[in-house]
Amino acid sequence: MSAAFGKLGVTPDARMAALAAMGLAGLVLAIGQIMEHAFGHVPCPLCLMQRLWFLIAGLVAALALADDPRRPVWALLLALAALVGGAFSIRQLWLQSLPADQVPACTPPIDFMLQSGYPGMEIIRAMTSGTGDCAKVGWSLLGLSFAGWALVGFLALVALALLQHRLRRA
Repeated sequence: MSAAFGKLGVTPDARMAALAAMGLAGLVLAIGQIMEHAFGHVPCPLCLMQRLWFLIAGLVAALALADDPRRPVWALLLALAALVGGAFSIRQLWLQSLPADQVPACTPPIDFMLQSGYPGMEIIRAMTSGTGDCAKVGWSLLGLSFAGWALVGFLALVALALLQHRLRRA
């Protein structure tokens, strides 16, 4: 890989990997906002959790850039955020694979639950384990739902974290 960048006159380093991770997280968050506000796709609780973990991953990458992306702790935190987010994607993909009679019950939207004073534990349960809303595919591209594409994004962030760690000596 260094040879390919060398022909361009660029030496890859941990800063480039962190910048790519921050850009990827920002892109995914922007796409989520566009899909919600321009196309009316209301995010389910697990979608919101995935957005949260993309935000956390992007913030970790930004903090790494502000500090020193060569420090191993930043690659570790980025990989950890991506793995947690990926676990929520896998949970949603599992819910989407269930037969209709095994799908959990739907709940009101999270913003309604917050405004109506639902118990905090019920909101946390909906956010972390999902609801029937999370089992709806609703939209797909090239055979992957939102959750499938989010998992691809989280795996790409893990790869960038590994690259950031590998390039820390550059």
